[in-house]
Amino acid sequence: MTLFLHVYLFVFGAILGSFYNVVGLRVPAGESIVSPGSHCPTCKKSLSWLELIPVISFFIQRGRCRKCATKISPIYPFFETVTACLFTISPLLVGWSKELPIALAFISLLMIITVSDLKTMLIPDKVLIIFLVIFIVLRLVHPLTPWWDSLLGASVGFGVLLLLAIVSKGGMGGGDIKLFGVIGIILGFYGVLVTLFLASFIGAIVGGIGLVTKKVRRGNPIPFGPFIAVGAIISYFFHQSMIEWYIHLL
Repeated sequence: MTLFLHVYLFVFGAILGSFYNVVGLRVPAGESIVSPGSHCPTCKKSLSWLELIPVISFFIQRGRCRKCATKISPIYPFFETVTACLFTISPLLVGWSKELPIALAFISLLMIITVSDLKTMLIPDKVLIIFLVIFIVLRLVHPLTPWWDSLLGASVGFGVLLLLAIVSKGGMGGGDIKLFGVIGIILGFYGVLVTLFLASFIGAIVGGIGLVTKKVRRGNPIPFGPFIAVGAIISYFFHQSMIEWYIHLL
C-alpha cells in the first residue's frame, strides 16, 4: 500500500509539475493558465494528449515539436521530474501526517516561482497572494510550535530582505522580499534564517562559477528566486538537524 502511495505521489507530482511550468511561464506574461490550451510557442499547434505526458513525451518527441521540429526547452521535463521526486520523498521526511499537505504546497510554490524567475526575472504577486492564503489556512490547521513562530518567521523574512534591499540600493528584488515573507509562515524564525544563509551561499558559488566561466557578466542581475527555492527546501526538511549539528560543533 505504501509503495502504491509513493508511486501515486510521483505521478501526481509529475502532472502538477507540468502545470506549474505553465503557471510559471504564463502568469508573469499576464496570460490565462486555462486558455488557450497547451501549444507549441513557435507554430502554435495545439498539443495532443500524447504530447502532454509529463517527461515521457519529451523523450518520445526527442525534444522537438512534432510539427515544426522546434527544440523544446528541457526546463519542462526537468521541473516535472524534480516536482515528482520531491513529492515522492516528502512522506519519508515528514511522514503521512498533517504536515504532508504543507510540504506539497510549499514545494508547489517554490517550483512555480523558480520557473517564473528563471524565465522572466519576476516572481508574480498573484502567485504569492494565493499561496499566502493557502499557507495561513494550513498553518492554522497544523501550526508550528510555538504558534507565533510563523508570524515571527514571516516578519523576519520580509524585514531582513527589505533591509538588504535598502542597504544594497535595489540589489534585492521586490519579489524576493515578498517571497521570504510568505515562506516564513511555513518555516518559522530559524527556518527563514537558515534559508537566507543557504540561498546566499549557493548563489555566491553559482555566481562565482558563472563569472569564472564567463556565463555571467559582472554587474548583470541573475535571478535569486531559484537559490531561495533550493535553500528553502533544504531548510524546510533539515534546518532543525542542521542547527543541532552546528550547536554540537561549538
